[in-house]
Amino acid sequence: MELGAGQVAVVTGAASGIGLAMARRFAAEGLRVVLADVEEEALGKAASCLRAEGADVYARVVDVGERRQVLDLAESAYDTYGAVHVLCNNAGVGSGAEGRMWEHEPNDWKWAFSVNVWGVFHGVQAFVPRMIASGQPGHVVNTSSGDGGIAPLPTASVYAVTKAAVVTMTESLYAHLRAEHARVGASVLFPGPHMLRTGLWESHRNRPARYAKERPRRTPYRSLGQWETAMRAAGEEVRFTPVEEVAELVVDGVRADRFWLLPPSEHSDDRIRARARSMLDRANPTYLESFILD
Repeated sequence: MELGAGQVAVVTGAASGIGLAMARRFAAEGLRVVLADVEEEALGKAASCLRAEGADVYARVVDVGERRQVLDLAESAYDTYGAVHVLCNNAGVGSGAEGRMWEHEPNDWKWAFSVNVWGVFHGVQAFVPRMIASGQPGHVVNTSSGDGGIAPLPTASVYAVTKAAVVTMTESLYAHLRAEHARVGASVLFPGPHMLRTGLWESHRNRPARYAKERPRRTPYRSLGQWETAMRAAGEEVRFTPVEEVAELVVDGVRADRFWLLPPSEHSDDRIRARARSMLDRANPTYLESFILD
């Protein structure tokens, strides 16, 4: 689809990181942008910043894990602008889970699924029927991750499982849209190919009481800076992908109706091949051995 003035983009998780970069990039194309985020103060700052840059912005505090709030977001977006052409289901969280899977707290899984999986599904149900009914070109971008979306990451299994679900959900959405001959496309986004400076690293700051941890963590939460320091101390190379590059990938992908928004990466390609080879050979997933902890 073509992008330009008069169109409207909705972005969840838009107060910072990838979401804010996408909103800014859409605004640069002349689109009006609807920002949704659970952090009220950060959302207000993001909206003010974009308005100062000349963008037409509507902002609303939304917990995407709450279906009613996403339905209300859709109502308010259509009431404000009369249409939605691009939907980016981008909000995401880490889980805070520790240890082996059988040691995880159920609330770690419930919270991660609430945002990372149900949040995407809520967005699809709240917006896509109206986007189809409008008869106008449109596009849905669902944010996954290479950590789970490409291959399992046992050291962050809860997050990885949710991001794998987003890939399958988006593949199914693509097929359903094609079956309806809709003028709406779908893409799954794998931000990267390197680490990203986003609020995901400190997701616990927004963890709702209904999904509170039931016991204290054995180790403190780490900030991105602490993760970076620890990785460098371990001799690992640390590289970051600017969020602006991710936003550019999204805009290019929407224009080209490209499903896989997966930046070139030898590392990602190797993981895809290793997993596919294991499945085709009916072989045990030995490609996971580098992630298996003693």
